[in-house]
Amino acid sequence: MVSLEHNNHSVGQSAYHIVFRPRYNVCVFRHPWVKQVCEDALKETAKNHNITIYEMKVLSDHIHMFVGLPPTLSLSKAFQLIKGASSRKILQRCTKWRAFFSYDGRQQPHLWSKGKFYRSVGNVKADIIQNYIANSNKWDFDYLDKQPTLDLYQRGQD
Repeated sequence: MVSLEHNNHSVGQSAYHIVFRPRYNVCVFRHPWVKQVCEDALKETAKNHNITIYEMKVLSDHIHMFVGLPPTLSLSKAFQLIKGASSRKILQRCTKWRAFFSYDGRQQPHLWSKGKFYRSVGNVKADIIQNYIANSNKWDFDYLDKQPTLDLYQRGQD
């Protein structure tokens, strides 16, 4: 389970399931060496930008990642950093791909497609948050760590 992150002036959780694929929807990660190169590039990129990888799976034609982002990093910027830096690192090691992933040989090669999937992930369901907002008037976030399915309305009536 992903816990809340405590920072100097904030408490929160910014976890996402993200999916992206190579340009032209090709199965480039079939070979174990290439798959390892991709995993290493993604891990190094995440480490350099304080992105926590909770889980990652490199499949032959797409990548699944469950990541935690620092509060100063937007999801859009995280995608830009992950895809850009990992592409550069992968193409440095897999040099034969450079021509294939260039449009006409004159442009910089782009390994990843423009498309992406993302979904925010938390350990509390939406109805719990909605109930908390409707029935609370104090800054009490401890319940998120202790009991993710706590019914706050009933708690207030005790």
